Amino acid sequence: MYYIGLMSGTSADAIDAVILEVSESDATFRLVGSHQEVLPPELRAAIHQFASPSVDELERMGTLSVRLGRLFARAAQAVLAKSNIAPAQVRAIGSHGQTIRHKPHGSEPYTVQIGEPAVIVEETGITTVANFRARDMAAGGEGAPMVPAFHRALFRSPTATRAVVNIGGIANVTFLPKDANGRVTGFDIGPGNVLLDKWIGKHREQPVDHDGKWARTGRPDPGLLKELLADPYFSRPAPKSTGREYFNLEWLAATLGRHSLPPEGVQATLLQLTVETIAATLTQNDPRAEEIFLCGGGANNVFLVETLTARMAPTPVRRTDALGMPAQCVEAAAFAWLARQTLEGLPGNLPDVTGARHPAVLGAIYKA
Repeated sequence: MYYIGLMSGTSADAIDAVILEVSESDATFRLVGSHQEVLPPELRAAIHQFASPSVDELERMGTLSVRLGRLFARAAQAVLAKSNIAPAQVRAIGSHGQTIRHKPHGSEPYTVQIGEPAVIVEETGITTVANFRARDMAAGGEGAPMVPAFHRALFRSPTATRAVVNIGGIANVTFLPKDANGRVTGFDIGPGNVLLDKWIGKHREQPVDHDGKWARTGRPDPGLLKELLADPYFSRPAPKSTGREYFNLEWLAATLGRHSLPPEGVQATLLQLTVETIAATLTQNDPRAEEIFLCGGGANNVFLVETLTARMAPTPVRRTDALGMPAQCVEAAAFAWLARQTLEGLPGNLPDVTGARHPAVLGAIYKA
């Protein structure tokens, strides 16, 4: 049986679409096809505006949700065409949507993902499952990260304790003990690409620092790095989640004003911040990871991966491609898998990860 997964992450640079084939006899799965639908710059900018409150949000959110719904549907149709699979062969689409606000704390926690699922089901003719995070939050969880349950199903090994690090806009980690009865844990670490993307966008009008080339020209500033690492989020115990509502250029400016650095030096320091927060997470966990696997867009940042690999030596650092799942496809595949969990009436969250009171069936189903 085929399932489609659709994912647009914190960076909001593209929609990742995958087709996952799931064997109903033993629940094993394989990647059949993938496609990336790049978001137009003006649409990406419109998404990022929601990180902070502003005027006329309801009108902008409604129209943006419909536009994104059409793009998500287009991504699903494109991956079907590339894989030569008919819509009738697909049981469901699992659409994460696009997060525009994630507020897991306060008196009334909430999370908002747009990319109208009614539009997706209408344009594709395929049952669509969406709004996965809300149920976990209603059960007292952080609503994030959502992928560790899939990591457990796909990547767990009986011979080595593994850590799977997704470096998206926000970096998150899943720890997979080799002991079958061991507790799977995970949480949002902190900034992955979000500050790197914003800083190069501000100073060089580029959406991303390809391969970390610009950061490589700078020199990390120990003083600035020390101050950034002192942010209380990094020492907060799990479960925890975060987003660009917290880690943004305003957050950086509060500290950066006390330093005088060239822009490339700041970029180098921000890359080092990502590396050091990931490394601290990996070295402080018990049990320690014997193998580290990277996924997400940050796995394509050559300089970041080189720096992290050197920092974690001798523990091997590899991409999830080595385990049969391309790094860029893991999160979208997770939402294909989560759609199946929902339709089967099975939980999709891990309370040890999100802090929810109990396992829960996630998402809302839009029937074709």
